Amino acid sequence: MKLKDIASPSSIKALPEKELKRLASEIRAEIIRTVSVNGGHLASNLGAVELTIALHRVFDCPEDKLIFDVGHQCYTHKLLTGRSADFSTIRKLDGLCGFPRREESPYDAFNTGHASTAISAALGMARARDMRGENYNVVAVVGDGALTGGMCYEALNDAGSQNTPLMVVLNDNGMSISRNVGALSKQLTRLRVSRGWLETKKNVADALRRVPGVGEKLHDAFQRVKNRIRNAFIRDKFFTALGFQYFGPIDGHDIQGMERVFRSLKNVDRPLVVHVVTKKGSGFHHAEEKPDAFHGVAPFYIETGRARSELGPSVGTVGGGYITSLAENHPEICVVTAAMTESTGFGEFSKRFPKRLFDVGIAEEHAVTMAAGMAAGGMRPFVAIYETFLQRAFDQIAVDVCLQNLPVCFLLDRAGIGGEDGATHHGLMGVSMLRAIPNMAVLAPRSEHELKEMINWALSHGRPCAIRYPRSLPKIKAPEGMFRFGTWQSLTPHYRDVAILASSAILRECEEAVELLSSDGIEAYLINASTIQPLNTDCLKYLAQKKIPIVTVEEHFLSGGFGSAVAACCAKMKFPAPVAMIGLPDEFVPHGSRSLLLQRYGLDGPGIARQVKKAVKG
Repeated sequence: MKLKDIASPSSIKALPEKELKRLASEIRAEIIRTVSVNGGHLASNLGAVELTIALHRVFDCPEDKLIFDVGHQCYTHKLLTGRSADFSTIRKLDGLCGFPRREESPYDAFNTGHASTAISAALGMARARDMRGENYNVVAVVGDGALTGGMCYEALNDAGSQNTPLMVVLNDNGMSISRNVGALSKQLTRLRVSRGWLETKKNVADALRRVPGVGEKLHDAFQRVKNRIRNAFIRDKFFTALGFQYFGPIDGHDIQGMERVFRSLKNVDRPLVVHVVTKKGSGFHHAEEKPDAFHGVAPFYIETGRARSELGPSVGTVGGGYITSLAENHPEICVVTAAMTESTGFGEFSKRFPKRLFDVGIAEEHAVTMAAGMAAGGMRPFVAIYETFLQRAFDQIAVDVCLQNLPVCFLLDRAGIGGEDGATHHGLMGVSMLRAIPNMAVLAPRSEHELKEMINWALSHGRPCAIRYPRSLPKIKAPEGMFRFGTWQSLTPHYRDVAILASSAILRECEEAVELLSSDGIEAYLINASTIQPLNTDCLKYLAQKKIPIVTVEEHFLSGGFGSAVAACCAKMKFPAPVAMIGLPDEFVPHGSRSLLLQRYGLDGPGIARQVKKAVKG
């Protein structure tokens, strides 16, 4: 059977072992070919091919619920659930999403994209099943990296304490198997998951309990002996302590071996952890050699593994490099990241100052409060996190940082439209989230030069601040000016027809719009509103006195964003309200290239010009 002939998982349930191996090879080739053109998550998906095949051969989705944590490993799942014909569209505008999406397929049980959520979601589904008197299996597939997030442990503790039946498959592609896990351990695992062993263990335990007078003591002694025998070979005390029964580790590339385990455990009425060991990047030597580099990739050449086009250093890398240089003479500087040291631009800092960089894993809440503690202890922490992931730590920012007015600087990378990774990875809520918090300053640079000046300001002022920036900042024609906190910079002469207020990357589209408006006889005054909070009320007062209409433009949701802040300020000070607020509507933005998404939402140069012209001339 060819991959293109698979309409649903039922198509693969009867395939012989030889066909399964061929299918796994075909799936890998398709993933490599597509990701080499579209970009995407490669190494994690290649490591989960056999695991996903085994899961779909044993469980009956979509009746059974399969939930992938994060979703970095869902490509094989998509290929096996009737989407192979459309797989070439993955991560393209209006094509398949690179993450599970309920609206895309009934086989996607739960939308994911941020880490450490799958066990909580699975527990919720399992409890819904039980309350409704239904009968299906719930399986959460969780990577070892996701277990650095605290939500996992909250969910494990809850599920184990209530003995709720569900299965957690721990896809371990980062930890080595210890020496004591060998052939004997594999045999013990096979024995332990056999029906005979499970039934015998239950029968013996029940029989011991019925012995008059000493039944409970005998039962407890039996459990202790059983656990000691098991733990002599398999270190599963952690999951056992949380109320889960542990099985593994098992080979995550042995389809039939995994099938035996999953079938034996399919209807066990208690919470289970199945520990599966896989190789990240399996089947593509470039990804096997450098799994981190091939985690999330831009389009590349299959033969060499090289990117098809050089993106150049990110804005975060520039900022990280500048902070590294400052740290030479500022021993109080330290950096906190959440499992993304390299991605946020602090690889060099970690080499130069390893004792001053703290990568806490996927634990944004902990990262923020720890940074608050560092600031309270006299350090000057920079917290480097993608904006979309900082949403997870709103309470910690408000209560632990801003309430105490502590000098923590948040470096919010990938602000704005995040492109092909879609709704879970766009940075479109940062302004509305942060400007609601007292004491927080919110900045947005138009260039790498302005970013460095903002970092200097953050270091010299003892208050919380956040600096939002995209992966790259396009150059604009207006000359650089000096950043001054709380003031805005004029990028064009002071024309009277309309003033456009904007910041960061969208200024490039605004500059194009200014040129288009000029050709239509409308002279626009472009202002770089680099301090988003607090607003420059002097500038707003000047525009009101000169009777220059205001239009705000932002690469952000309009609800609670920069435009609404300006409108509220104008209302409070009795200035004329903006004649238009241009931004993203109150809906989740899909995946697709930034340029196409800007065009779709009227945020490209022509789109902005059309909306400004309509607002000014009616």
